[in-house]
Amino acid sequence: MFDQTTYPKLETATRRNSREPLISVRDLSLWYGQKQALKNVSFDLFPNEALAFIGPSGCGKTTALKCLNRMHDDVRGVHITGSIEMNGQDIHAPEIDPPVFRKKFGWVAQKPNPFVKTVYENVAYGARLHAVVVPKDMDDHVESCLRRAHIWDEVKDVLHKRSGTELSGGQQQRLCVARALSTNPDVLLMDEPTGSIDPIATAAIEELMTSLKEDHSVVVVTHSMMEARRVADRVAYFHLGELLEIGETEKVFLAAENEKARAFISGKFG
Repeated sequence: MFDQTTYPKLETATRRNSREPLISVRDLSLWYGQKQALKNVSFDLFPNEALAFIGPSGCGKTTALKCLNRMHDDVRGVHITGSIEMNGQDIHAPEIDPPVFRKKFGWVAQKPNPFVKTVYENVAYGARLHAVVVPKDMDDHVESCLRRAHIWDEVKDVLHKRSGTELSGGQQQRLCVARALSTNPDVLLMDEPTGSIDPIATAAIEELMTSLKEDHSVVVVTHSMMEARRVADRVAYFHLGELLEIGETEKVFLAAENEKARAFISGKFG
């Protein structure tokens, strides 16, 4: 386990939550070839919290997000140092099977990307592939995921009739959330999930993120400061590959300790 005395701010966060972190990241650095994209990043993710990554474009937010579920594994030229533990276990340990490990995570991208399959199959496919439920329980599982994604009432009559690609943009994104939930993940990783949908659909996704904390941890990358403030319990500010500040959302928004974080939140640059 990590020596928390090296990270006093993280130790304070652990005491405040009075829980052990679900994920602990320490001194994480990443290079794409010769270019360093992350520099000694350290943070914790706690159970049942929403953590927002904020910062200007190209600052490392999505790169850090993808490290959590090992999405960089097959990217040529990527080199990673530092440590990531989940439930106290090194996620890069030899005994870890990456496809099995990734089942612990659901992924929601910026642009809705439903399968060209029926609404039902969009949700059932992953659950069937990973044997999450037995076949006789699949109907109930699909309904549960769609209900939790706040879209069941809109699609219950067209489950086997319409393709996921035929839904509206906001509906497609909520369907993608239902699909992400279908493998019963511990953590939802959301990369600008409202970046390409309208304000009404955005409000629905934000409400959804808040409700999902009851059963999951959520890490969301967002360029919207107001969205981060509405949905996140804590925010982490990235700048040029470094994590310069992390803390409770209201504390960071009202009195960020880092000068660059204050300037970004106030809109002086972005």
